[in-house]
Amino acid sequence: MSPSTTVRRTAAAIALVLAAAGLAACGNDKSSLAGNQTNTSDYDQIIANAPVADAGTVDGNAWAKKIKDRGQLLTGGSDSGPLFSMKDPSTGKITGFDAGMAQMLSHYITGKADGPIALTVTTVDTRETVIQNGTVDTVIATYSITPQRATKVAFAGPYYRSGDAVMVKSDNTDITGVKDLDGKNVVTQQGSTTADRIKQVAPGAKVTLLPDDAQCLQALKTGRADAYVIDESILISDASADKTVKVVGEPFSNDYYGIGVTRDDPEAKAFVNAWLEKIFADGSWAKMWKATVGTVVTGDAPQPPKIGSADGS
Repeated sequence: MSPSTTVRRTAAAIALVLAAAGLAACGNDKSSLAGNQTNTSDYDQIIANAPVADAGTVDGNAWAKKIKDRGQLLTGGSDSGPLFSMKDPSTGKITGFDAGMAQMLSHYITGKADGPIALTVTTVDTRETVIQNGTVDTVIATYSITPQRATKVAFAGPYYRSGDAVMVKSDNTDITGVKDLDGKNVVTQQGSTTADRIKQVAPGAKVTLLPDDAQCLQALKTGRADAYVIDESILISDASADKTVKVVGEPFSNDYYGIGVTRDDPEAKAFVNAWLEKIFADGSWAKMWKATVGTVVTGDAPQPPKIGSADGS
């Protein structure tokens, strides 16, 4: 599906998750907002142990030095995205994979263990604007890289690969990824390109199209379908609020997320790309994935995408 369709459907899925989950607090060390499974004690330690730039690296880059002098990273994103960037209403703490990326970047630049950030909540319509007018230093918001967007902002990365993925019931051990879908009953949403992709990779699958995410999820849970296939971000949102289902394997199509920065200063993109290479290499990226997305997606952390591998990055 197109990036814009992915964003709209992901937002709709998140809204459904939040409506169903409510704001129930719990008394453990995980985020108290239902739908966010992030273990905050592990999460904080990952940020504190992530790389820190030496003074020369920061001072030699005007974009980074401005952030260091300010003492925090100004970033655009969400505060209601399960597993990616979710605000705990009782503490105000924001956790998740995207939030963690922002906090690790702030830690790298400022040297402060908690990676201080100031979040500006953005929408699909405002992300480019807040970068262009200098409101934020970065936008980290499941932000799909496209050539059209790259005419307005620069994209560091990509730092995350999404795409069509597979969801099954939690007790299913027969399906571990798209390779196991032949001969199985599979549901996906009407109007997406996912059905065509399933036919390409699993021509023996029996595909049924249903109107929306809720009906596809219900078909899976009641046994009318063996698997539900759609963009991984939607499946992750569903699985974060419903432990009777799980996401298996890796995406089998590509939707790359990038870190949006200004086009006016090439040093910004270069600096963030160099930082990404460091957290890819030292394992910080994989640890953050395991502490957030990896709490609902089975298996080891995937290999991070190659820097510059997405059209428009």
